[in-house]
Amino acid sequence: MKIPQHPYRCPLGRLQPNAVDADAVKRDGWREQHILVVHEADERLDFVERELVRRIGERLYGPGGTRHA
Repeated sequence: MKIPQHPYRCPLGRLQPNAVDADAVKRDGWREQHILVVHEADERLDFVERELVRRIGERLYGPGGTRHA
């Protein structure tokens, strides 16, 4: 006789945060508080825009870590 296996349900599972859409959080931050979060290597940006983001970051916060070109 085969007994179906039920996954163990940990009681702490309900405390896990829900999955968050990072782009939605960034979009809401921009629309509501005018905070812009941009990754230097974002493929939606062209070379000039990526370089501008890198230079602004270095000017405000100092040189970054290793570059992922």
